[in-house]
Amino acid sequence: MFSKEIFAERVKTLRIKKNVKQSELGKIVGLTCTAISDIERGRRTTTLEKLCALADYFEVSTDYLLGRTDNPKLNK
Repeated sequence: MFSKEIFAERVKTLRIKKNVKQSELGKIVGLTCTAISDIERGRRTTTLEKLCALADYFEVSTDYLLGRTDNPKLNK
């Protein structure tokens, strides 16, 4: 089941781990700094396209970002 809180926490944790600012991440995936902030605070989610862009950037699965699995590895 999807959890906004887990999604928020994982995006923030991965962003900090990569040492990028919210504004930088926003530019990379096509969102505003405010949108990234809102995602990280659990105030909003995003489109499927942006979800995929986040997963690609962080090199994790969308299922991991969504909290459907605790395994961040991509199944290739």
